[in-house]
Amino acid sequence: MGSCEKDQFVMKFDGPIIVGAGPSGIAVAACLQENGVASLVLERSDCIASLWQHKTYDRLKLHLPKQFCELPLFGYPKNFPKYPTKNQFVSYMEAYAEHFEIKPRFNQAVASAEFDFESGVWRVNTQDSVYESRWLVVATGENAEAVVPEIQGIEKFEGVVRHTSEYKSGCEFREQRVLVVGCGNSGMEVSLDLCRYNASPFMVVRNSVHVLPREMFGFTTFGIAMALLKWLPLRVVDKLILFMANLTLGSTDKLGLRRPKTGPLELKNATGKTPVLDTGALSLIKSGNIKVVEQGVREITKSGAKFMDGQEIAFDSIVLATGYKSNVPFWLKGSDFFTEDGMPKTPFPNGWKGGNGLYTVGFTRRGLLGTTCDALNIAKDVTDQWRSMMCNSKHEFRSK
Repeated sequence: MGSCEKDQFVMKFDGPIIVGAGPSGIAVAACLQENGVASLVLERSDCIASLWQHKTYDRLKLHLPKQFCELPLFGYPKNFPKYPTKNQFVSYMEAYAEHFEIKPRFNQAVASAEFDFESGVWRVNTQDSVYESRWLVVATGENAEAVVPEIQGIEKFEGVVRHTSEYKSGCEFREQRVLVVGCGNSGMEVSLDLCRYNASPFMVVRNSVHVLPREMFGFTTFGIAMALLKWLPLRVVDKLILFMANLTLGSTDKLGLRRPKTGPLELKNATGKTPVLDTGALSLIKSGNIKVVEQGVREITKSGAKFMDGQEIAFDSIVLATGYKSNVPFWLKGSDFFTEDGMPKTPFPNGWKGGNGLYTVGFTRRGLLGTTCDALNIAKDVTDQWRSMMCNSKHEFRSK
């Protein structure tokens, strides 16, 4: 363990400070621990993987097969299914943290973190403490805060309004007419879940979207894509994937789900927009149980919504499946490593390291595969510096 010493209420730590105890932060801490370097993990919530534990719906499963969603150095239990459930993933995270003896400091909301050039350390301020270290790892990720769009009149709506971060199951909306704003993986799965409780979801499709089958011809779509990328250029793989998807699903354009001109993998790498992996919603769209609204919402009324084409529909509730965003710009001060949107300016695979001991993990737009890659890189880089620093300290002590 690294030592902490109290000096005028400032906690000085020999190892790195990691902000965020989600999968990314825990992965870095584990890789460091494996190298003999202790770290201090600060988490604003009361548990690890708080997004998964507190802000996800009950029926959530991993969208990708488990072999593509493992953290470094510690795999899933063999008895886990191909697509682990939310609760199984949380149990995996808890076992992972226990295995590597990672004990975050919970309920530590970072208000600011800034590099002190005079002392050469990062100073991290929470609501009740100050921490210092030579290294700072930003692990709050791409999904730290819910994106709640400003929709005219929404404050007048007399029904329930929920962001998907607050949605647990369709039980609350049984037999209701529900407006679902957003058609990504969350929007699709919430709409599917609502149907299981005899609700009538109307899904607003504001932009073009790639919908792919989760599996094709007995193989996972993601696995097929990864295998093809070993031999073929990305754009060729995109064309093959879309060709196979159209054979499997038919034309999604006819259902009101227009495909982007850019292929799904290229679009994911460029913008972070993830293709929808269908888990059953598409068949309910075809049957009319889930209604696709191609017009954007112009205004929310007391009892429903008005759309851009002048149509007005009554709704009992509204679910905002509008995603999440990074919160780094709100608390990381004095650094130009991140964009205004809170993403590293340097793209993957080189966006994990900034200057003055600053590191980032969980911002690759490549899920847990990207997290693993960054965590291993960060651990190696910090460990090399830490060992050099320890050797120099011992040499100086002996010289005295």
